[in-house]
Amino acid sequence: MRNVELARCFRDLAAYLEMEDVPFKPRAYEKASLAIESYDQPLEEVYRRGGVKALRAIPGIGASMADKLEELIKTGKCALREEYRARMPVDIATLTAIEGVGPKAVKVLYEQLAVRTVEDLEAAARAGKVRSLPHFGERSEQKILKALAFVQTSGARQPLAVTRPLIEEIARTLARVRGVEQVAIAGSVRRRKETIGDADLLAVARKPGAVMQAFVGLPQVARVLGQGDTKSSVKLAAGLQVDLRVVPTESFGAALCYFTGSKAHNVALRQLAIKRGYKLNEYGLFRGERRIAGRTEEEIYARLGLAYIPPELREDQGEIDAARAGTLPQLIESDALRGDLQTQTDWTDGADSIEEMARAAKALGLEYVAITDHTRSLAMTRGSDEAKLRKQMAEIDRLNVRLEGIRVLKGAEVNINKDGTLDIDDETLAALDVVGVAVHSYFNLSRAEMTARIIRAMRNPHADILFHPTGRVIQKREPYDVDMDAIIAAARETGTVLELDAYPERLDLKDEHVRKAVQAGVPIVIDSDAHSVKHLPFPRQYGVDQARRGWASAADVLNSRPLDAFLAALKSGARQAATGSRNGRTRSRARSRRS
Repeated sequence: MRNVELARCFRDLAAYLEMEDVPFKPRAYEKASLAIESYDQPLEEVYRRGGVKALRAIPGIGASMADKLEELIKTGKCALREEYRARMPVDIATLTAIEGVGPKAVKVLYEQLAVRTVEDLEAAARAGKVRSLPHFGERSEQKILKALAFVQTSGARQPLAVTRPLIEEIARTLARVRGVEQVAIAGSVRRRKETIGDADLLAVARKPGAVMQAFVGLPQVARVLGQGDTKSSVKLAAGLQVDLRVVPTESFGAALCYFTGSKAHNVALRQLAIKRGYKLNEYGLFRGERRIAGRTEEEIYARLGLAYIPPELREDQGEIDAARAGTLPQLIESDALRGDLQTQTDWTDGADSIEEMARAAKALGLEYVAITDHTRSLAMTRGSDEAKLRKQMAEIDRLNVRLEGIRVLKGAEVNINKDGTLDIDDETLAALDVVGVAVHSYFNLSRAEMTARIIRAMRNPHADILFHPTGRVIQKREPYDVDMDAIIAAARETGTVLELDAYPERLDLKDEHVRKAVQAGVPIVIDSDAHSVKHLPFPRQYGVDQARRGWASAADVLNSRPLDAFLAALKSGARQAATGSRNGRTRSRARSRRS
């Protein structure tokens, strides 16, 4: 079994135990699930090499958890989960993935309405049966129906974080086929869209038949949809359709440009070509019948009088005019990031210790990392109160004395209460290096209420960064209703930095909001939201791509600066907040007291 499958078993057990009101154990199983999923080696191999003793040595896995892992690895089953399934035969993982449906709700739905599956839940909600249950009501029923509709409309697409590794692995395999000269990923994967409908690959090969045979015979392929000399299509076991086209060398650049898209960008390019007396298609750029460009994308753009346009910008959102005028931004590169400002540890709902997170961040080449565990209002994470935060600060101080090559910053992910106040007192906030504020509750406020709530939190003189500003979880939870134009304006006024949360399920800010922030002069930070060391690469893997789609340069990203410059900007309020507002001046004084 793969680590992800082992982890799912432990998540299921956590849900069943919570359903039964068992104290403490659900949290332990959730933590074990995170440790399993984030472990950097297949646990089956760990077990084969060292047995159950090796499993027990994994951080976050105790003796009883290791025994259950051994049982799963050896038999493919866990007796405890099978026992719960027999008593409560529900699709626990899928049901609890629906917003507003927790383990205890699943129990009520099963016992009262015999709901076992998502289909059962939808039928019951549409029939008006859910509203009559204890602790539900009509509003809960409508919320469930809305969440179900959202999941269903999102289901035809797959997250980039799932699709991209699959396609990159296939591309590497095809590149090793004898006679293959070039392989490239095209389509929305290359443009780094956050969700993918299907994937496109291009190849140049001396023997097209050989590469096509290798493609349709890949172990990832579940079904061959079509096979030819120049194009083949397959459906992967993961559910994704992938098309491979073999093109001649002289057309490779034109084909790559065409099949990268977007459709709107291609239409605009073709219209520009026509105005210049050319014809542009996937075979090349032509003057009459003569091909004048096509081997590379660069020569096509140059012939059209344009600077090269990075794939992430090809959405017909002004990039062609900017390329013509020479005003395209120098987009941020992944190696520009020097720090990470949102990480969680085993002090709350993370899997690893402060020191483990710090050393892993250092190994990635980062210069600084902020520890931002959750605060007390988020009880499910064992969130920190003031006393716990003070203890953590002292531990970080001790760690910084003996840790070389990286600075650990004292921070917190502070909960924004319903009224916009923060759940940690000002005296404690003033002692932190980094204060991130975030919404974790009351998602269903009106647009005006949610916007006012967040802006009030941003006006707190200690608030540095607004974490995951819209609260969305891709394909699982819609963003809360918030006026992002007003939030961006408030960020400029107060000097609050906006976060691009690079956790693949979030990518929050959206690309369009990144661009609006950049245009408004509001800096962003790109953070991992890491809950284990395995998550720390997310900013470079996914966050930078999202920032590039939002036209961001390194200058727009605050954590591309060295530590001293970053802290100076954060503490002084010199974050494009120079409005002379009372809030900006208060923030500056508060920062200077602790700098």
